[in-house]
Amino acid sequence: MDPSLDIVFAALSDATRRRILTMLLEDDMAVTDVAEPFEMSLAAISKHLIVLTRAGLITQDKRGRVTWCKLEPHALRGASVWMQGFGQFEPVDLDAFERFLETELAPLPDAPPPADAAPG
Repeated sequence: MDPSLDIVFAALSDATRRRILTMLLEDDMAVTDVAEPFEMSLAAISKHLIVLTRAGLITQDKRGRVTWCKLEPHALRGASVWMQGFGQFEPVDLDAFERFLETELAPLPDAPPPADAAPG
């Protein structure tokens, strides 16, 4: 597995960071605007933004006195491709599989009992 996927999945593991990414889907935002809906300090939000930046999920650009955050959706491509790999298999119907095994493993009606079976 690509080590960069570990960084992306670690960044996505936090609900606050996923919410920030969702907010940035709409448009670039100033850090203060990103922080506004959260009940945490600007320093705490900045730490979340650093994690997202290191994962390549966002970029930060300082314009004058304001730092802007921009979503980098291409950074999710590797994670998306990796997850899609699990979609190649059909879901297993465990009940149907159990019925299949019962019929396949059931003794034939005219078959003699196994040699190790106790006489009954």
